Amino acid sequence: SSSAASDVYKRQLPALVQRLLEQVLADEAAHPGLPQVSAAEMERRLDLELTDPGRSLEQVVDELVHLASLTPRTTTHRFFNQLFAGRNEAAVLGEVLAALQNVSMYTWKAAGPQILVEQALLRHLAAKVGLEGSEGSFQAGGSLSNLVALHVARGEAFPAWRDEGPPAARPTLYASAECHYSVPKSAGLLGLGRQNLRRVEVDEAGRLRPDLLARAVTADREAGRSPFAVVATAGTTVRGAFDPLPEIADLCAEEGLWLHVDGAFGASLALSPRHRSRLEGVERADSLTWDLHKMMGVPLPCSVLLVRRPGRLRRELEEEATYLFQSDEDRVNPGLENLHCGRRNDALKLWAAWRRHGDAGMAGRVERLFELTAHVVARIEATPSLRLTEPPPCINVCFEVDGADSRAVCRRLDEEGTAKVGWGMVKGRAVIRLVCANPEADEADLDRLVDEILRVAAEPASG
Repeated sequence: SSSAASDVYKRQLPALVQRLLEQVLADEAAHPGLPQVSAAEMERRLDLELTDPGRSLEQVVDELVHLASLTPRTTTHRFFNQLFAGRNEAAVLGEVLAALQNVSMYTWKAAGPQILVEQALLRHLAAKVGLEGSEGSFQAGGSLSNLVALHVARGEAFPAWRDEGPPAARPTLYASAECHYSVPKSAGLLGLGRQNLRRVEVDEAGRLRPDLLARAVTADREAGRSPFAVVATAGTTVRGAFDPLPEIADLCAEEGLWLHVDGAFGASLALSPRHRSRLEGVERADSLTWDLHKMMGVPLPCSVLLVRRPGRLRRELEEEATYLFQSDEDRVNPGLENLHCGRRNDALKLWAAWRRHGDAGMAGRVERLFELTAHVVARIEATPSLRLTEPPPCINVCFEVDGADSRAVCRRLDEEGTAKVGWGMVKGRAVIRLVCANPEADEADLDRLVDEILRVAAEPASG
């Protein structure tokens, strides 16, 4: 019977989950880094085909453990490759509950108090960046937050577009030459045209130049175009640069342009009294993207979009769906103002982490990342064969080893399973980009990593 099956499920599931977690965590501890394997080789190692008959839950757990044992580790002290790392235990607990309950965050009827959790977080985050009274939504990643922000900006400038299509005049969008790739992608998806995105040159520190932005806007107006929005970046992906928000906000106010700040990476500095000055001017943004899955260590995805003036999200996103929106107040039916219909609960993990650590603990995480960054910078500067590319404005450190190809160094470390570190292009040069995103790493971990980089760079094959 279904009740008997349910009883078996309730008895088995806790034990199976415990076994899965214990074995995966034990394997991570024993093997914090894995040698990189080609896709072809991995296909030979794994049996992934879906066939009959089905398997027992115990067999499925064994297969999941095996799959996890071959998956790159992003939570250990050897991962410095992306703008996220580490693991927040309270957030993982929130994620487990979200998966177990499997509510969809579109209506009060479906999600109940989970809607209030989400709204409490949005209010708290808005206050941290000086956008009190704004509205917001959780999106499935920073790229979607940027897309929705530009959709709203487009609707603000061209109210008829949503119903009637694009206007005759060419809408024009502006962003840093080093903006995230989701900005041109959004321009294409929204029908703006990627060629109508102006990539404004940056200064020596990688920041958008307001003087060149002003010239571009003037030139486009004189050419009969319709400038409507600027995307400023707070923490570029490779260099961690922060565009000069006060100057850009002044220009946007003068020209009547929507100011969107892509703070997917850097907005978390708002939590730290020591480092929030880099975000000066963010309180003047019309919209802000903020990825909490980056510096704050909560499981992916956890991205928030804040919009200064309430009502814009609903105006640009609401569609009639009587089968869904049948009761309760609109304010607790967030599906009316979100890109998604069915939507997972990405707020609960962040709420659990914040309840665990409080404002001071969340600030402390950010500050610890900067301490680790300062340590590795000092080590690089003290090593004659290492050259710091520039003082890091955030937690990503760019540097080179004299006589070595940065791409080859990173590839060798990956192939060995020693560490995952990425490379990026800065001023036309390939540099090692080390991201200090895991506060559970310590200074000794960073020293060992630098030693391994020097070792690999000295080997003939790395050239």
